Amino acid sequence: MQPVVASASSGLNDGITRGLQDKMYDKRKTAALAVEKLVREAQANRDDTRIRSIIQALVNEFTYNFQQPNARNGGLIGLAAAAIALGQDVVGHLNDIVPPVLACFNDQDSRVRYYACESMYNIAKVARGDILRYFNDLFDALSKLAADSELSVKSGAELLDRLLKDIVSEQSTYVIGSTHIQESLNSNLGAVIQNVSSFGDPLDVTAVPPAMPRTFSFSLARFIPLLRERIQTLNPFTRTFLVLWIGVLDSIPDLELIAYLPEFLDGLFSYLSDPNPDVRTLTLNVLGEFLKEIKRVEDLHKRKLKLKTLKSGKGKQTRGYSHKTSKNALETDFGKQKPTESKTKSNSGSDLRRESDGQFVDILQQQEGFVETDPDLDVEEPEGEHEDSDGSFGSKAYEPGEGVMLQYPRMTEILCPHLSSSDEQMQQTAMHWINEFISLSGKPMVPFVPVLVGSVLPCLAHANSSISVVAQATNTNLFNLVSSLDLAGESQKKDGSNTDSIDYRAIMQILTAQLTNSHEETRIAAVKWMAMLHKKAPQGVISATPEIPLTLLNMLSDASEEVVKRDLQLLAQIAEQAPSDEYFVRFIRHLLNLFMTDRRLLETRGSLIVRQLCLSLDPERMYRCMAEILERDEDLDFASTMVQNLNIILVTAPELADLRRRLKSLDSLRSLDVSPKGIMTQKSGNNGPALFVALYKSWCHNPVATFALCLLAQAYEHASNLLATFADLEITVNLLIQVDKLVQLLESPVFTYLRMQLLEPDQYPFLFKCLYGILMLLPQSSAFATLRNRLNSVGSMVMLSTHNRTVASDDYPPSRMQSGAGATNSQFLRSRSDMMNPISLSERTSSLPSGPNTETFVSWQDLLQHFRHVQGKHEKARSLALRGTQSRRRGMTSRK
Repeated sequence: MQPVVASASSGLNDGITRGLQDKMYDKRKTAALAVEKLVREAQANRDDTRIRSIIQALVNEFTYNFQQPNARNGGLIGLAAAAIALGQDVVGHLNDIVPPVLACFNDQDSRVRYYACESMYNIAKVARGDILRYFNDLFDALSKLAADSELSVKSGAELLDRLLKDIVSEQSTYVIGSTHIQESLNSNLGAVIQNVSSFGDPLDVTAVPPAMPRTFSFSLARFIPLLRERIQTLNPFTRTFLVLWIGVLDSIPDLELIAYLPEFLDGLFSYLSDPNPDVRTLTLNVLGEFLKEIKRVEDLHKRKLKLKTLKSGKGKQTRGYSHKTSKNALETDFGKQKPTESKTKSNSGSDLRRESDGQFVDILQQQEGFVETDPDLDVEEPEGEHEDSDGSFGSKAYEPGEGVMLQYPRMTEILCPHLSSSDEQMQQTAMHWINEFISLSGKPMVPFVPVLVGSVLPCLAHANSSISVVAQATNTNLFNLVSSLDLAGESQKKDGSNTDSIDYRAIMQILTAQLTNSHEETRIAAVKWMAMLHKKAPQGVISATPEIPLTLLNMLSDASEEVVKRDLQLLAQIAEQAPSDEYFVRFIRHLLNLFMTDRRLLETRGSLIVRQLCLSLDPERMYRCMAEILERDEDLDFASTMVQNLNIILVTAPELADLRRRLKSLDSLRSLDVSPKGIMTQKSGNNGPALFVALYKSWCHNPVATFALCLLAQAYEHASNLLATFADLEITVNLLIQVDKLVQLLESPVFTYLRMQLLEPDQYPFLFKCLYGILMLLPQSSAFATLRNRLNSVGSMVMLSTHNRTVASDDYPPSRMQSGAGATNSQFLRSRSDMMNPISLSERTSSLPSGPNTETFVSWQDLLQHFRHVQGKHEKARSLALRGTQSRRRGMTSRK
């Protein structure tokens, strides 16, 4: 390789030229000291031309000498020496010195890259804040050197990086001007060169930054695009470098990096899934600091807004800004000094100027992400703060973060995909941030409710307890936020716009999807959300998802009983708030259809479903509606089974105690309310006869249930007449089983009144006939023995009553005797209390006068005839089924 020969115009003699390209570091260092001496002499003589010629020679003949690595090394150390010699005057030559050094950061020779770091270190030591005009180039180069394969290069890059961080921390916003350096300040800058080894610490220069009017040359607005690009790297060393720099920049209050957080938040969150634990730890720490900063800024906004409200007395104002301050902020450009009138007032007389980076704007309530502050918030005024005549504040006119607009919607959009991340650390952190955003911002989070609900609910039962805890907190805060809104659209903003921004169809679709989640907690939460939304905006929910009732009905087969209960409460709420009775009837019909198609559900959950619905709905309304539908049901087998289940619930359920009391009140005089389709839908009061008739007509599908209904209503005479028709029916095994269960029910507390009535055989003679009739139906079994023992226990009372009637017949003439039932029909009609006597209701009814309320009494003969008609239909259906079975058997036999 051809050695470099000094040109006559370069100002470098042959000794310096040979020394700079020598292989030995000491010789190159000696030559560099000679270069420094030459530059100092030229500087002393104010020979700027000679200085530039020396720098150009070092750049063109050495630093850009791509054939000789040693020459490039010499050029780098020579440029560092020239910068040290220039001292404060180096600012005017940075455009010539810095670019060649930056180019050497990408050199293929590792030693050249190391010496480039060393050279830049010394140049930056001298230039201090003015080096920040090359911050983007330095940052990009250092981010690559952080992942260099050579340890020496990484070590040198770390030293330069550390120095650059110090400079940024000291003078990131206010730096030395790059032109017109005052000569009087030259004496304030000194340089001390320390001897270092080839791979030791770089040349060290100590400098004292002067105090003088400054403008800024470092701008986050110009740096953020580079950060947004570089943060996508996958190299763990580069990631560490970036995270550390983000932490440094965030720690500088005047920079207000938080305003640019959305620009790199997504990339930063992706570091939480990095395989390197150090990267994950550093990222968590930085994210934690950002979250603290968000809380601090939000609190500052609230305090400033409260102070402004208290001072001006004009109600809510723009947070933290007077109109004049915001106008000045908008008029400021990057890299330019603000006009004199834009200076913020200060008691100390400081003339520090702010940088407008596009984020310091007037925060209007109409802007996205604005958070209204409660005007009643209790905020103490900071000591020493006062308001100037123009509405701005004095001694503390501006605090870091006051002009930052926290972009909650944009940050939420970034975080939402991470809520469903497969990485648990990323998922937990994102959910924690969302939870804090909900607490801090409130209404700006409402448009994201569907997406957030779809991500949070599945995590309620997460295997990781940390995630489940934060998910529950987030769900609670989000639930409370939506609960506090006026979803009915009644409340509006001052401009008349509706405050409701929830997409009902979207959120209901997401909640419906969560109903199939494998975790019980998620399904319960989904139903709770549906119930809350429907309660606040019933029309909005139903109109957006008209299919939701059917979906909820299908949920009744859920494995969790708690889910079923919540589901039933919501179904009852929907039916109760329906605009018409027709919707209620349609709901009951769908429920019965579900039982018809899913007999297992009827067997396992039928009682629970009916009882839960009776807790939320009017039991009489529900039972009457079911009865009317079942009366017309063409599936006779299902109707019989459903009536049997409803009857058992009616007899045993505590929720239906009031309904049982109404059935005993057959003296009520209230007309029936029958819909045009024959379905009783009106909520009835104490209408015992109407209720009895409505139930009886459908209860006829099941003989034992009909008999039990008569016992509940104390219609003992009619019950005994029913038993007489049982002899004409086919006594099946199923019927005998039902009779057996009825006997067991007669021993329950519900029928205590009936057992007590056995002590009054004169008053209730048909009761004995009923019970003896049941005894005759039963085969010799445990139920038979139970009922026989009960009747035998009152046998002496019956004999005593018979003896008393015989004595009475001897003492009184026949004209004053009554025939076994105790009182004549006319006596029953003369006293309302006598009507409670259930001895001979058929006689009572037959003697009632005609009138508008005559229809409220029971026509027992018609009911008995209806019972025979319905049972006749059942007999025909059984016969047809039997013939069909026999025909199929004969067909199979003939084929064989």
